[in-house]
Amino acid sequence: MHLMQLPREVLLGGDLKGEVVNVAKRLGLGRKALVLYGRHTKKIAGREVEENLSGEYEVDGLPVKGATMEEVNRTLDEIREGEFDWLIAVGGGSIIDVAKLASFKAGVPFISFPTTASHDGIASANASIKDLGTKTSVKAVPPVAVIADVRVIKTAPYRYLAAGVGDMISNLTAVKDWQLAHRIKGEYYSEYAASLSLMSAKMVIKNADIIRLGNEESVRKVVKGLISCGVAMSIAGSSRPASGAEHLFSHALDAIAPKPALHGEQVGVGTIIMAYLHGMKWERVRETLKRVGAPTNAYELGIDPEYIIEALTIAHTIRPERYTILGKDGLTREAAEKAAKITGVV
Repeated sequence: MHLMQLPREVLLGGDLKGEVVNVAKRLGLGRKALVLYGRHTKKIAGREVEENLSGEYEVDGLPVKGATMEEVNRTLDEIREGEFDWLIAVGGGSIIDVAKLASFKAGVPFISFPTTASHDGIASANASIKDLGTKTSVKAVPPVAVIADVRVIKTAPYRYLAAGVGDMISNLTAVKDWQLAHRIKGEYYSEYAASLSLMSAKMVIKNADIIRLGNEESVRKVVKGLISCGVAMSIAGSSRPASGAEHLFSHALDAIAPKPALHGEQVGVGTIIMAYLHGMKWERVRETLKRVGAPTNAYELGIDPEYIIEALTIAHTIRPERYTILGKDGLTREAAEKAAKITGVV
């Protein structure tokens, strides 16, 4: 049996903080709601969402500090003690990931209200939690609804929008890795999920100059693509359509670099290298990232080239069960240096 779980509603537009009540009513969600937000996201949208809900629902707010199991468990305790019927996560990836895993464990639905468009976690079933040991993400459930307020998202620094492009363009190499695993390992492969994922990547390449403007239309382009990526993963039943060797490289950097960059920024740079290893047109990837103002090398990431090389040599160990262009033995130091230098990453 192949189970596909998808968001039931996706709202995209301006001034949507008051729409949460209508969405909750249409979906028949329960009387008690818990709003999750960060210190900053409470100010820009969380408080207003909480106030709007309070007229119709019993509401409480819970500040979240980061995507850790401690915060997931604290949220889970709050849900159970307060007997909350559903959650809404107002924030970036960390807050949404905590809500995603806590709601899954508690067996209650959650709504995603992203305040940035920096990666595809806003609509996917996968939660990235920092202290999962060797695991980089865990399967949970997708949100029952995504409410993307372009005016709220536009207030975030432009860097986050450019990182969203990096996360989407990585679908090009993620799908190549998936096809490779299908041919060599006989892994399940979905043409539908792969096609949807590739469409998102091609759309950001096509619309790079519009995205670079950083206006509401730019936000719409990126958010639509990120939601499509989340749907592609739901159709596939795994993160395969949007996560390959370039993501392993990013997770390796997270593990070893003293100050990692944004997820989408690292993934974008990883895509340049993996596209080269696949024999793809890696220059097109680099050019698109440059056009949207995303990093294309170690210097722009703010990471020492030595960590880039090391991450390339250990990336295959992050998820050994996930077959990619790196193979089971990974890259030698010489091969890693060559790939990074040819592509201009170091």
